[in-house]
Amino acid sequence: MSRTLTLLAAAGFALIASAASAQMLKTADTAAGKTFVDAKGMTLYTFDKDAGGKSMCNGPCATNWPPLAAPADAKPAGDMTLVTRDDGSKMWAYKGKPLYTFAKDSKPGDTTGDGFLNGAWHIAKP
Repeated sequence: MSRTLTLLAAAGFALIASAASAQMLKTADTAAGKTFVDAKGMTLYTFDKDAGGKSMCNGPCATNWPPLAAPADAKPAGDMTLVTRDDGSKMWAYKGKPLYTFAKDSKPGDTTGDGFLNGAWHIAKP
């Protein structure tokens, strides 16, 4: 009986963890249409130079384009995956594409980073 309860508890925890990961990515309507946003409603972006599930935005780039941080114990769920950054921290990715906010977006719904750096930055869309 106690083994069954332990297995049920573990399964329940896995479902909760998966749901929490999946809820990490939300959508909102912006002037650019429906976009992915973080928990604060800030627009999320992808970077063309990221490849192979690796973030190429580090150092000063990451100051301007803060990565969508994931806790060290985060687990991938559905289309939400994880990327290990150069500094060892984890960040969220959607279908393998790392996700970032833009420091110059001042309020939820801002999309000022779209097309930045000769078109290398794009709004993350569903």
